Amino acid sequence: MAARQIHVNGHVQGVGYRVSLQDEARKRGISGWVRNRSDGSVEALLQGDLAAVDSVIAWARRGPPGARVSDVLAIPATEEPALHGFELRPTL
Repeated sequence: MAARQIHVNGHVQGVGYRVSLQDEARKRGISGWVRNRSDGSVEALLQGDLAAVDSVIAWARRGPPGARVSDVLAIPATEEPALHGFELRPTL
């Protein structure tokens, strides 16, 4: 099991980025969460099989149609075993 926290910058709010990331994570069996940040970025926690997590991070660098991703920072994170599924969280 791998866990990564990602921080996505660019034009990533108001384009369906969070819901699309949630769909991509669910397709790959990833658990975690995603939320908008008040600075206009998107933040997410991804945990699951390393190859699946890396695949979602690769998708995050492109995003859905309409997004213009300028940067994705992915750092190792502490696993949250209590998380099941992939949820949308309120803006922080």
